[in-house]
Amino acid sequence: MRLQLIQAYYEEIWLGLLYGCGLYLAPVAGDWTVKTDHWFYGLFQSVPDLITLLLPSGGHVMPSLGPDAPGDALYRFEAPELKAVNHRLNGALWPRGSESGTPEQPVVLLEVQMQGTAEFKHRLAAQSFRFLQLHPQVLHLAVVVVVQHERLRLGPAELPFQLEAFLAGVHWLSLEELGQQPGLDPLLSLLTLPVLPKPEICSATDRILKPRPDLVEAVLSILGERFPHLTREEIMALINLPTDHLRHTRLAQDWMAEGEARGRLEGEARGRTAEAAAVALRQLNRRCGPLSEGTSARIQALPLEQLEALTEALLDFSGPADLAAWLVQHGG
Repeated sequence: MRLQLIQAYYEEIWLGLLYGCGLYLAPVAGDWTVKTDHWFYGLFQSVPDLITLLLPSGGHVMPSLGPDAPGDALYRFEAPELKAVNHRLNGALWPRGSESGTPEQPVVLLEVQMQGTAEFKHRLAAQSFRFLQLHPQVLHLAVVVVVQHERLRLGPAELPFQLEAFLAGVHWLSLEELGQQPGLDPLLSLLTLPVLPKPEICSATDRILKPRPDLVEAVLSILGERFPHLTREEIMALINLPTDHLRHTRLAQDWMAEGEARGRLEGEARGRTAEAAAVALRQLNRRCGPLSEGTSARIQALPLEQLEALTEALLDFSGPADLAAWLVQHGG
């Protein structure tokens, strides 16, 4: 009986605190059942410092929770709304025959990060756990991040220990270090082409294509993206392959076909320019008298558009002075 009175006394105190926070509990078959979890929010909103008693290290910082205490000297409470963020993964690789993965063959999330960004580590953790939330059947997960080199800055120096624990389980692959390993499989060597120093590319492509000549299109495609400022002919020369070998690849055939077409157009343009220069020189010799070698060279160096304009303008020339003035005006 005494025990029941003590229990009732503390229940009355507890209910008084909850009602003071605007909360409500309902009795169900002799027990108290919470109608809603809002009472949790209400309690911690009124007394945020109460959380210190629930932390493993709560004994180190003792809050003041008396009736006259503010209750928020150590913490402030808020209930933020976490808006949905679209996370796009570079790749998810699922093992055949298992949607949950195994220790030997886990589900793999693949990320490729070649540029430094301060929020990458936080984003990587968020999208990895979001993936697990959307795929609760996954029990064995591996996260692989491919980076250009380990010097890449991907987050602040100090991180929460929960995030550090997650990142410790991530497999970080530095392409710079991978390229220094001997005896790489040709397919792995392909991954290093975007980061290898330019003088090493020729030997690297040789190591790739000798055992796997079928990878030449992949090599040309990667190098074309890495060196967009180089012409296709320069890239072909960079990897130092025989032209007849290149002719067997579709990409190289396209490159050479475009080069040949461009060469024909350039040749035709040079022919039209030379013809227009010859016409202009003949007419100028008749109207202005024999031209000096310097003047003839200046006219022959004019582009086709200016030669055509000169051919029309010279019809009004009366002597060498008119030609000299025209060349000065048009920068010839």
